[in-house]
Amino acid sequence: MNGKAPLRKGWTTGACAAAGAKAAFEALLTGRFPDPVAIRLPRGERPSFPLAERALEPGTAWAGIVKDAGDDPDVTHGVLVRTAVRAAPAGSGIAFAAGPGVGTVTRPGLPLAPGEPAINPGPRAMIADALRDVAEAHDAQADVHITVSIPGGEALAEKTWNPRLGIVGGLSVLGTTGIVVPYSCSAWIHSIHRGIDVARANGFDHVVAATGKTSEQAARQRFALPLEAMIDMGDFAGGMLKYLRRHPVPRVTIAGGFAKMVKLAQGNLDLHSARSQVDFDRLAAALAEAGGDDAQVAAARAANTAAEVLEIAGPLPLAQAIADAARQTASQAASGAATAVAVMVVDRKGRVLAVSRDD
Repeated sequence: MNGKAPLRKGWTTGACAAAGAKAAFEALLTGRFPDPVAIRLPRGERPSFPLAERALEPGTAWAGIVKDAGDDPDVTHGVLVRTAVRAAPAGSGIAFAAGPGVGTVTRPGLPLAPGEPAINPGPRAMIADALRDVAEAHDAQADVHITVSIPGGEALAEKTWNPRLGIVGGLSVLGTTGIVVPYSCSAWIHSIHRGIDVARANGFDHVVAATGKTSEQAARQRFALPLEAMIDMGDFAGGMLKYLRRHPVPRVTIAGGFAKMVKLAQGNLDLHSARSQVDFDRLAAALAEAGGDDAQVAAARAANTAAEVLEIAGPLPLAQAIADAARQTASQAASGAATAVAVMVVDRKGRVLAVSRDD
């Protein structure tokens, strides 16, 4: 035991929308809002959600739920997810629409067709299940029009992948399980997958997987690629490369700062500081192979940061050696994919230090 309290799980926007839809549909049929409202998640959990707001008008009801993402640093934590349910003609089934703050899909390659509201298949299924439960309890049919809104969502969407995925006008309503796992890698890796899907669907033969904004901007300038060809890989090189094995693009360039590319060169596929560290003995050995003298190698071995070693190296081709070694790691991880892999090392000012050479 480390003495730390376990991190608290939270709920996805999709789960919040499903709960709001259930409460609103119940009110539409009975005139009463259940509060709190309980729903059944895909894996059998039955959480309850308090209503933050509600309204009932002839033929329409809506309920709002404030998203609690638990201890996950989710950009949508605390947003209001408002779901409106409007009666539709008999036999029409369930239709979905994007209200203010929820985006619309404009590009192919996502699980939804262009023109569809960005309410993903998982949340749509959760909403449909919740509505069917209410319909069965009241001997009714779930013939309704669902509109999901997230006030302020359009501004928040600028902090997400949506602009580069071609989702305009707001956030996506997401969630396969309905549960947000604190600090989970899954959401980011899911976004990486969707970014590759969009690049493939739009026929890009070259994509860049960048660890951050500085390396992304440097790569865009160097290769003159559109935003949609840029994958915000973060620290998840392994997740990106694994997906490419099954969904290849002709060419991928991994772009990142010197320290993260050192980790990749040393065989690490998760580049987060909590999960991989620079091996300074190995980095000092790489400096020696690049022509470093005994004093430089000793200083590198005693260094505190990779940036310090880069400074010690001066004009020696250490960055080139790291780019080439990182490419070997990445190529091995992507083994079997019809994808040519390259690595670009960038400094903190966005200057390109090295691009890997082909074997």
